[in-house]
Amino acid sequence: MDFATLIGYSAAILMVLGYIPQTLQTIRTRKTDDIALGSFVLMALGATCFFIQGVATGNVPLAIANGLTATMSTIIFVIKMINDHGKKGQK
Repeated sequence: MDFATLIGYSAAILMVLGYIPQTLQTIRTRKTDDIALGSFVLMALGATCFFIQGVATGNVPLAIANGLTATMSTIIFVIKMINDHGKKGQK
């Protein structure tokens, strides 16, 4: 395995590990008040674009990391939207 591939796999692992705690915390507590909606929309879109690029170029680490990251960002986004919509109905 060459250096660039090793760095790619390392980045993929670190990206996914970075998202797991926030995703699990959000799923477990359903608390999203302090989460910036715009940030997760942009991160999900960016990760989706990188996923597509990874698939198109055959870059496995890029595709895997960003596929998982896009999925986790989308989960957080959906929970945030459900919470925000519920709060509007309570006002």
